[in-house]
Amino acid sequence: MKIGFVGLGSMGSAIAANLIRAGHQVRVWNRSPGPIGELVDLGATAAASARDALHGDVLFSMLADDAAVRSVFVDGGALRHATTGLIHVNLATVSIRLAGELTELHETLGLRYVAAPVFGRPDAARSGQLNIVAAGDAGALEQLQSLFDVIGQKTWKLGDAPLRANAVKISGNFMIAAAIEAMAEATTLAQAHGVSSAELLDILTSTLFASPVYKGYGTLIAEQRFSPPGFALRLGLKDVRLALEAGDTRHVPLPLASLLRDSLLEAVASGDGELDWAALAKVAQRRAGLDAA
Repeated sequence: MKIGFVGLGSMGSAIAANLIRAGHQVRVWNRSPGPIGELVDLGATAAASARDALHGDVLFSMLADDAAVRSVFVDGGALRHATTGLIHVNLATVSIRLAGELTELHETLGLRYVAAPVFGRPDAARSGQLNIVAAGDAGALEQLQSLFDVIGQKTWKLGDAPLRANAVKISGNFMIAAAIEAMAEATTLAQAHGVSSAELLDILTSTLFASPVYKGYGTLIAEQRFSPPGFALRLGLKDVRLALEAGDTRHVPLPLASLLRDSLLEAVASGDGELDWAALAKVAQRRAGLDAA
């Protein structure tokens, strides 16, 4: 299949590489050229521009935020140069508002739009073990399934309204942030009474909280291993803000999200924005006047 891929961060590069290895013709573009060379070495073709990546059967995009998506596809006008009938698969976490706008824009241009944000960190992307939350035209989803099978372990289909997939992704990331904040505060409490983060989390992630989120982020907190980031803290702040915005549109109070926004904002203000968002633990420790342990 002829596939375009726009947005080659750590996640996008890993996903594109799996599509190349599966034998697809992949044309890649990124706003900074660095990641393109490695994918070309795997067999990809470098697109001259974002527009040049929209001349195949399917376009995958994984840009960082609403502003980047708007810059490339809306304000930049790339979509207006796409092959008629192209299926655009947006893997990024974007706002509910932008998901609605993109759906309407694609319909106007005769293109098909599928929202397919993913759950999983870069290691899951590299191994093709992502969980994909997909919504959009039923026929498009059927055509895409063989590609989803290459990049993910399971596809969770949510009907024909793309924004539903974004609602699930935003809600899921909100829950992850809440789990990290809970571990950050609990480990700081235990540390204040002479129990190390590693001791506490070894007990709790082996018993009450034996789940991937608690185990994975608990290990990062216990080891104070926040770099290189699997998911940058500044992006976590972006996603919690998306949750608050989504709540506003339907009058859903999210008091915990407000707390998380402030903690993440404090971390960014302290210079931790490029660390993994497990570095929320540093905020709790600073507030308590404790050194990392």
